Amino acid sequence: MVRLAIDFENPASEWWESGGRDLWDSLAEGFDNNDVVLDESLALSWLAQAAQVPGWKGGPEYAPHPVNLKELDPDEEV
Repeated sequence: MVRLAIDFENPASEWWESGGRDLWDSLAEGFDNNDVVLDESLALSWLAQAAQVPGWKGGPEYAPHPVNLKELDPDEEV
């Protein structure tokens, strides 16, 4: 299991306005809308789709994409 989370340091307005918002909302429904916990294969598939939306690349070096993948802490309850 992994976590996909919005990277608020990435100013990707083009991505959000070009279909990224709809893509994120389809995934985050029922969650707190800032992050979701998914099976890794599903998360990687979603990220591949997200990378096709204009504006995915181009953020600053420290926040290159509007959504990032994070490993779960082993002690974290899901």
